[in-house]
Amino acid sequence: MKKFEFKGLKFLLVVVILYIVIAIFDTTNFIISFNSSIKLLWSLVPIFTFIVLLTTAINYLLKPKQIVKHFGKDSGKKGTLYAILGGVLSHGPMYAWYGMLSDMKSHGLRDGLIVTFIYARAVKLPLLPLMIGVFGIGFTIIINIYIIIFSVLQGIIMDKLIGKDSPQ
Repeated sequence: MKKFEFKGLKFLLVVVILYIVIAIFDTTNFIISFNSSIKLLWSLVPIFTFIVLLTTAINYLLKPKQIVKHFGKDSGKKGTLYAILGGVLSHGPMYAWYGMLSDMKSHGLRDGLIVTFIYARAVKLPLLPLMIGVFGIGFTIIINIYIIIFSVLQGIIMDKLIGKDSPQ
């Protein structure tokens, strides 16, 4: 069994010590800072809850072995298309996807498709109306086409650099 590690414990200890020092020398700013930290933490709780629930649902409903059969060495254009669609349709913070991508990579997901997925996330569907309003429809279409083309090129470059048959 893997031993549980407290990787952020040193950072937490430094922050607590700093708060204690500030509390001793400047109580007013300590209270302001502490209240701001609590408000920030409280505002992040729904986001973290959503991420945990989403990750749980994805891990429960989508098994990496089922998904990876579309993303293996021989996935070709279909795998690239799925990586682009997944990247464009995925929302939320990128770190929410790291665990699933890592798990899928351990089951055979190509590095190039990970790069394509991450690069294609630059197309933000909810922001397209705003982008059209600010820059116009022509610019919006062209820039998003370029993003998709370069997501594929970056994936190809990554596969060439690392090698498709490299050990995962």
